[in-house]
Amino acid sequence: MTSRLNLRFLLVAVLGLALAAVVQAGQASRPGAAPAGPVVVMETAKGTIEFETFPEDAPKTVEQVLTLVKKNFYRGLRFHRVEKNFVIQVGDPRTRDVTRMDQWGKGGSAGGSGKPIGVAEFSKKRLHKRGAVGIAYASDPKEADSQFYIMLANRPALDGKYAVFGQVIAGMDVVEKIEVGDVIKKISVKEATAK
Repeated sequence: MTSRLNLRFLLVAVLGLALAAVVQAGQASRPGAAPAGPVVVMETAKGTIEFETFPEDAPKTVEQVLTLVKKNFYRGLRFHRVEKNFVIQVGDPRTRDVTRMDQWGKGGSAGGSGKPIGVAEFSKKRLHKRGAVGIAYASDPKEADSQFYIMLANRPALDGKYAVFGQVIAGMDVVEKIEVGDVIKKISVKEATAK
């Protein structure tokens, strides 16, 4: 009887250690060492997209985007750029007016909130992989404002040239269905939870 109890105890201990190792390995394989920040939730007619933010790697960029989300800046905007197997992009306030479609995404102060971020927050650990969320700019990275993109595929050639400030954690299937003209119906912020 005692040997059965010892065997059960040993089995439970081994399983517990194995589970702990799997959890630790999962955390170690997560891109970047820093914990993620608040999550942005975008609702479209095609479904919901959620992406976590990286305030430790791109603090000014994350602050800018979260401020605009909380002010409902993005609500009603249309995706103005969709390049299959590459990227989708949103954030130009001119997309509210379909008669100005030829101007969508062209940059300049009219193509943003009017308040540039003012810094280029490039990171060697946040890469342009499928689902990465980055801040767009026309010619000067310090002039990045409100337009952001989501990667549809890995593009290492963009690493170090644009600030990646988030990663899609839910709704990548929705990202792949987005077309030019699709509207952000609702957008909100969920504060980060301890992991």
